[in-house]
Amino acid sequence: MASWGVVKVHITACYCFGALLLVVASVLDFSASLGNLLPSLSRPANSSRIFYGVMFDAGSTGTRIHVYTFIQKDPEELPVLDNEMFHSIKPGLSAYADMPEMGGYTVRQLLKVAKKTVPQLDWKRTPLVLKATAGLRLLPPEKAQALLEQVQEVFDESPFFVPDDSVSIMDGTNEGILAWVTVNFLTGHLYAETRKSVGILDLGGGSTQITFLPKSKKTIVSSPADYIARFDMFNTTYELYTHRPPFINILLLYATGLEWRVFKSACLPKKFREEWSFGGLTYTVSGIPDGESYAGYKLCYQEVLKVVKGIVHQPYELKDTSVFYAFSYYFDRAMDAGLIDGTQGGMLEVRDFKKGAKEVCNKMSKYRPVSPFLCMDMTYITCLLKDGFGFKENTVLQLTKKVNNIETSWALGATFKHFQNLKIH
Repeated sequence: MASWGVVKVHITACYCFGALLLVVASVLDFSASLGNLLPSLSRPANSSRIFYGVMFDAGSTGTRIHVYTFIQKDPEELPVLDNEMFHSIKPGLSAYADMPEMGGYTVRQLLKVAKKTVPQLDWKRTPLVLKATAGLRLLPPEKAQALLEQVQEVFDESPFFVPDDSVSIMDGTNEGILAWVTVNFLTGHLYAETRKSVGILDLGGGSTQITFLPKSKKTIVSSPADYIARFDMFNTTYELYTHRPPFINILLLYATGLEWRVFKSACLPKKFREEWSFGGLTYTVSGIPDGESYAGYKLCYQEVLKVVKGIVHQPYELKDTSVFYAFSYYFDRAMDAGLIDGTQGGMLEVRDFKKGAKEVCNKMSKYRPVSPFLCMDMTYITCLLKDGFGFKENTVLQLTKKVNNIETSWALGATFKHFQNLKIH
């Protein structure tokens, strides 16, 4: 994400001509490189049926297209995912809140991926869907609706099959459930009769998710009713714990008195001072100057704890060790802090985030070129995992962007859901 970190939605002002040129240049660069990105698809001779799905993920920091190729070998079994073509454009649709036509233009450009991936004979039977997440959820309703209407126009002009409700804002609960479906499908756990599974942790520009299949009935009984979701998929009924804590903006915690738009934080470098726009207002964000207070991990953690402790529900069984897949900002910030390789990802324990946060916060000048918000981000993640969700320090997190070369987002799960609704599978 941009330098404001996990506590800020990236909102790009598109009023000025210079910014518009940058957007158009980015799209043109993408279009020019498109031909080199798309490999020819293999078609196994023994496949009984090949079909496709196109899912747009309109997130707060970018718009992504996933074009999936499936093979259905047996109508009674799960389809085989043969291939995913993925590409993205930045910034996200929410950056075009005052220029919805430009938002529609970026989607139109991404559709070129689908046209080059899906054989023309299959266009009319390939569903085309866009789901928007936190970026549009945080916009004023009328601006979000204008963007969705532009996307709908682009879809209606396309040669693909456009189902009912093909363009919409996704409910946060569904986001967690469908990400869980994606990861467990890719790791083979949806096939297993033992009902073993892995949990998922997602962290984006405007929301965070935790979803897992409870092993203990006490987790279900002790949780608020709306945190337990029952759904049917692939002839199986699942009962998941899924929770999306309220959007937590650490910087807004410091709005006090006459200087309510000036925020000082021990989580930021002492000499750091910048302006930040959020919700139509502009704020000044700075570190705490020398002589006022000590800046570092301990004080930063105390600040973050104020907006995490008691707000995030702690499910009962997370006190036991289990494996969770963590992606999005968990991955990005661990990479920025040098905890994992940016290509391969890796397995970390919760205590590794704590160790990394201490290193970053106590040596802010060293990490400032990476991001002046890295201390805040790493501390927030540590506090969210430990004092928010209640994970033990030895809980294993598998940090990854892909499983079997497929993106670990909710998009694949959402595609399966639409297939189910359309009776394609």
